[in-house]
Amino acid sequence: METLKKIFPLSFKPMKSGADLAIGIIIYVVAGIIGAVLLAVAGWLAGIIGGIVAFLGTLIGIVLGAIGAIIDVYVIAGIVIQILVFTKVIKE
Repeated sequence: METLKKIFPLSFKPMKSGADLAIGIIIYVVAGIIGAVLLAVAGWLAGIIGGIVAFLGTLIGIVLGAIGAIIDVYVIAGIVIQILVFTKVIKE
């Protein structure tokens, strides 16, 4: 449980009402959107590099895809854990 608290600190913040839960979920969603935008910009730059060196552009695209998947899993897991903590299925 301590490892989860270190990885998802926002999910384990004390929540007194549904509004606190909603704010936490919004923070996770915004973080996911920011990550997606940064990866889109990096992908665009990789496309430019791919026009010059095809192998390097492909490799960067694969790495960016993996990072995007990790961000998506983190955001979804954070939201699920936050809901489980709020409903007291997981104890703080």
